[in-house]
Amino acid sequence: MKLDILAFGSHPDDVELGCSGTLLVEKSNGKKTGIIDLTRGELGTRGSVETRTKEAAASANILQLDVRENLGMADGFFRNDEEHQRQIIKVLRRYQPEIILCNAPVDRHPDHGRASQLIVEAAFLSGLAKIETTDNNIPQAKWRPAYIFHYIQDTYIKPDFLINVSSVIDKKIESIKAFGTQFYNPENTGGPQTYISSPDFLDGIIHRNQMWGKMIGVAHAEGFISAKMIGFENFNAFIKKTT
Repeated sequence: MKLDILAFGSHPDDVELGCSGTLLVEKSNGKKTGIIDLTRGELGTRGSVETRTKEAAASANILQLDVRENLGMADGFFRNDEEHQRQIIKVLRRYQPEIILCNAPVDRHPDHGRASQLIVEAAFLSGLAKIETTDNNIPQAKWRPAYIFHYIQDTYIKPDFLINVSSVIDKKIESIKAFGTQFYNPENTGGPQTYISSPDFLDGIIHRNQMWGKMIGVAHAEGFISAKMIGFENFNAFIKKTT
């Protein structure tokens, strides 16, 4: 299956927090979307591999994803090396996405920045024909996405562009709350409290989306950064459509 947009997260729920609104918007525009989780989040203080797997599946249904896979890399210990790059290359060649969304290059959790660099380097290598990979014993063709955009996570980074997610903000929050062991849930008070399990954490996600929305005259937006210059064919992209 060829995807239009493939989002990577170092942990299940990274994508939900950072760019699930954009995935929902693009799904409503007829795009094929998917998520690849690098790890199972097994080092998380709350929950377990089993609960997070179920939560990721529930969120995938909310986001109407065409694909969600988990690569089973070691939480906290995966590396940007040939072994892990080849895992990413196989995924990119399998789904041939035009656009990749991935972790922030710098963030509070060290896995996020490391995942960011892993994806960027693997995406380049995936376009080299002399790097050979197979999928179910079938040789894969080279593939390099047109764009890689980084969603912004805990550490604030000034975005290069914003996507209006006002129409799907409720669904975005629903997809985050699908991870009931990780985030604030008045029905699940078991386990130690963490940085992300307080109600203030979710409030912060909403408030940041509101702040970015205000910058472009809408209710809610998500921010992205891009190392590649973004160009437009003409000024039609800037002209507000009327009905």
